[in-house]
Amino acid sequence: MTLQPEIAVMRFGLGARPGDLAAAASDPRAWLRAQTRGPAARAGTTELAASNEIFEAVLAAREERREERLEAATPDAVKAAGAILREAYQPHYRAQVLARAQSAAVTAQPFSERLVHFWANHFAVSADKGAIHGLAGTLENEAIRPHVNGRFVELLTAVEQHPAMIAFLDNQYSVGADSPAARRAAVRPAPLSGRPSRRFGINENLAREILELHTLGVGGGYRQEDVTSFAQILTGWSIGGGRGRLAGGDPGKFHFRVELHEPGAKMLLGKRYAEQGQAEGEAVLADLAGHPSTARFLATKLVRHFIADDPPPQTVERVARAYLKSDGHLPQAYAALIESPEAWEPQPRKFKTPEDFVFSTLRALELTPSGPQEVIHAFDLMGQRQYTPGSPAGWADTTASWDGPDALMHRVLWASQTAGRYPQGTSPGEVAGAALGGRLRAETATAMRRASTGSQALALFLMSPEFQRR
Repeated sequence: MTLQPEIAVMRFGLGARPGDLAAAASDPRAWLRAQTRGPAARAGTTELAASNEIFEAVLAAREERREERLEAATPDAVKAAGAILREAYQPHYRAQVLARAQSAAVTAQPFSERLVHFWANHFAVSADKGAIHGLAGTLENEAIRPHVNGRFVELLTAVEQHPAMIAFLDNQYSVGADSPAARRAAVRPAPLSGRPSRRFGINENLAREILELHTLGVGGGYRQEDVTSFAQILTGWSIGGGRGRLAGGDPGKFHFRVELHEPGAKMLLGKRYAEQGQAEGEAVLADLAGHPSTARFLATKLVRHFIADDPPPQTVERVARAYLKSDGHLPQAYAALIESPEAWEPQPRKFKTPEDFVFSTLRALELTPSGPQEVIHAFDLMGQRQYTPGSPAGWADTTASWDGPDALMHRVLWASQTAGRYPQGTSPGEVAGAALGGRLRAETATAMRRASTGSQALALFLMSPEFQRR
C-alpha cells in the first residue's frame, strides 16, 4: 500500500481536511508543486490593518500617552497612559493570531501555507517587544506571503525593509559616525549637564542577524569586521514618520534617512561596495542571497523542517544545488526537496510542534476559530505563543524541544477540551480515517471503538502516535 498522498498532505502540508487525501491521490508531487506558484494568499475572513496604519495609530497613542503623563504624574495617570498604548496595538495582535489560525484551518494550499510559516520562523520577530507588538503578524502577511514562491533575494529584501524587522532589531536608531546627523551633533553646544543631548552610534543588530540567521549562517565565512561594515552600510534604513529634524517619509513605511547613513565605500566579505545610499545595502543583500553558504544554510533548514531533525546530507546537497543553479528561485529549491527520495520514506521522522498539532487538529475536525481567545489559549497552554519566539533565531524545529512530559500533558488536556466541543453524532472513526488514511493503525482504531464516549475516542485519535508525527 502506497502512503504517498498521506506523506504529501501530512509531511508537506498542515494535516488533512476531509477530501485532501483524495485531492493529492492521483499525483502527490504535482499537487505540491502546483502550490508553489504565485503569492501565498491568506485564507479566512478576518480583516487585518496594514502595518503603516498600525504604526500611525501607535504613534498617535504614544503622543497621547506622553501628554497624559506630562499632565499628571500620579500612579493612576501612569496606568491610564499605559492603557492607551495597549489599546492601540493589542486588537491588531489578536486579529493577526486569529487570521493565521483561520488560514491554516481552511486553506486549500496547505504546502504553500506551511512554507509561509517556515519563512516567518526563519525571519523571526517577536511581539513581546512593545515596539512591534501589533506589527509582528504584518511581516508575515506583507513581506513573506507575496514572495514565498519567488526569488530569495526578493523575499530577503522585503523582509529586511519591513518596519517590523527594522523596529524589532532597532536599526532606526543606528547612526553612522560620519553621517550628517552625527556631524551636526558634534558641533552642537553641550548641555549644562556636560552630557550629550543625543546618543549616536552604530547598531549592529540587523546586520548581525542577517548574516548569522537569515543568510550565511554561523560558520558561513563572515567575521566581526564584516558585521560592523555591514551595519555601517545599513545605517539610514529606517521607518517613516517621527518628529523634529528626523521627520520624513510615509509614517510606518520603509524610509531611507540619508542624514543617518555612514558615507563612503565599505568592504564586506572581501568585496568593496561603493557609496550608493539605500542601493548599497540592497547590493549586499543580492550578493548574500547568491552566496554558496546561504544556499547550504537555507537547504539545511528546509530539509530539517520537512524531512528529519538530522537532515540527510544528500538531500541538503540536492536542494542547495537547485537553489544556486536557479539563482535563488525558491520553487526550484522546493521542487528538489519534493523530488528527493528521502522525503517519501514512509516512517514519520518529525514530531509535531504545538503549532503543527493545533493547526492539523483544526483541519481534521473541520474547526474554524471564530475568536482569538481560543487560539491564544491553545498556544499559551502548549508553550508556543504565536509571534513570540524566544529569540531572533525563531522557534526550535526538533523533537527534543517539544516532547517533554509536561508538554505532552498539556497536549492531552487541550485534545480532551477540543474533542469535548466537537459536535455529537459524528463518527470518530470516519474523522480519523479522513485525516490519517492508510496511516491509521489498527491499535488506534480498536482503542477508539472501545472508548466510552465519542469525545474520548476523538481525544485518543488526536494523541495517537500517527497523528502526533508527520
